[in-house]
Amino acid sequence: MFKIRTSAMLLSTLMICWTLAACSGSAGTASNGTADTHTNANATLVDADASQKKISPDEPAWKLDTSPITFDWYINFDWFTSKWGGNVVSDYITKKTGVSLNFIVPAGDAGEKLNTMMAARSLPDFITLGWYEDAVQKMIKGDMVLPLNELADQYDPYFFKVADPAKLSWYTQADGHVYGYPNASSSPADYRKYGRLFTSNQTFVVRKDMYEALGKPDMSTPEGFLGALKAAKEKFPEVDGQPLIPIGLHEFTETGNYSLEAYLQNFLAIPQQKNGKLYDRRSDPTYLKWLKVFRQANEDGLMPTDVFIDEKRLEKDEKISQGRYFAMLYQWSDFTEINQALYQKDPNKAYIAIDGPANDAHDEPTLAGNDISGWTVTLISKNVKDKKRAIAFLGYLLSEEGNKDLYLGKKGVTYDTIDGKDQFLPEVEHLLNTDRQAFDSQYGGSYMYWMLMDTNMNLAWAPPDSDPAKQIADWTKGKTISMSEFDNLDPDPTTKEGIAEDQNTRLWAETLPKLLMSKSDAEFDQLFAEFMNATTEDPEHEAILASRQAAYERNVRKLMSSPNP
Repeated sequence: MFKIRTSAMLLSTLMICWTLAACSGSAGTASNGTADTHTNANATLVDADASQKKISPDEPAWKLDTSPITFDWYINFDWFTSKWGGNVVSDYITKKTGVSLNFIVPAGDAGEKLNTMMAARSLPDFITLGWYEDAVQKMIKGDMVLPLNELADQYDPYFFKVADPAKLSWYTQADGHVYGYPNASSSPADYRKYGRLFTSNQTFVVRKDMYEALGKPDMSTPEGFLGALKAAKEKFPEVDGQPLIPIGLHEFTETGNYSLEAYLQNFLAIPQQKNGKLYDRRSDPTYLKWLKVFRQANEDGLMPTDVFIDEKRLEKDEKISQGRYFAMLYQWSDFTEINQALYQKDPNKAYIAIDGPANDAHDEPTLAGNDISGWTVTLISKNVKDKKRAIAFLGYLLSEEGNKDLYLGKKGVTYDTIDGKDQFLPEVEHLLNTDRQAFDSQYGGSYMYWMLMDTNMNLAWAPPDSDPAKQIADWTKGKTISMSEFDNLDPDPTTKEGIAEDQNTRLWAETLPKLLMSKSDAEFDQLFAEFMNATTEDPEHEAILASRQAAYERNVRKLMSSPNP
């Protein structure tokens, strides 16, 4: 996914009822929930009581109105294909809360779709996108989304009982308001409590049978890495009649490539700060040394052209399902289902995690776990059709009750209390571990609807991992750290510093593939020097550095004073 922090790598909606009598079916109230002038005194008293209950901090507001309503929910990822309805989880939640969801996803370029909606100020009820995307600040600065804290104060104060205060504090803007709530978010308190269980999405994987046939080579050194790729191509030139792809990476985009930036830098344990000052990891000698390894791989014919030009998510998924990659520096949650299917057909043809590129000292990788920023944030549009039920539904989804419903489904149907623990029924868990697509279609649990997932909360219900996922997840344990202090460093995209930073990012994205396709290390050095010169000569360069350093220092202070839930 998920800039993904796993897997990686969202928000929700609902509203509240104006009257207890209407929700309970009592006579004597009008359809809008106000007391009817022809009702008796008892009904009037009931309505007065309802008026008090609707703003009670001790009761979830969603329970006060469960009449049917449908919210439009935009998901800013073109690979998201889930629908609401027709499975146990979504049908159960709709029956329970009255809420149905109409998911909207971009058909093509996600950024273009969202920019079009923002320009027309036609945002749907809910919007879920990566916290790191410029559009988040543009929607906030453009007065297109509602402050969640104000909605909660007015319509559902119970929201503050279920929302994590550390996450609300982290997402509080300069104006004192909170506009988005994250999923897959881990606060400092979460790391203290669950850290030993945390895993990372950032992995280096190989096809098990090929790797073992090559004698399990050490791929942590430049020589071993290139040697293994060459040996794989020579020994397995084709997979079912199609060329083997020795190394696979994330997609090259207009902002760069995850695999060759943060993932590679984290495997090499390159620090993000030195002595309290932010460090430009792109200029690190070890990083450049390994970028030249990939340059050499390309020169040696080990990285086909389609790695650079057409490796979109769907195309990559197809190639993984065909087992055409020997190795990948890739986010493993993106191909978990595919790998499971490969494992079911032949365990030896599935992908396993191994030690990948390392620095000369062979330090352990410092892989990114879920940070307090999470993976995505969900916001409520100013166009929302019902503010009351929107914030109430949001509160329900991020609560323990909502997370449990989304993950486990309906008690007695998909899960039960077994050996003192709420967990999937055996047949449901079996389907989850053997046919994820069928599980999603029939049950819809276990993060199918991930927009408000609390991955820490769900540890209480999640079944133990089974292979092949278990092997990969276990490999990342102990190597996974929080990098929260390095989130949200980029300047406001609407400022001159932000605009300059965006231009620099795009220049790097254009330079990176050129570095890999250069004809020699000397040409590589020249291209990189030209990029660095363009960066440092930018009139806004010093202002960008100062802005990022100030943001980093604010983050550190914020985390040190982070409230404990």
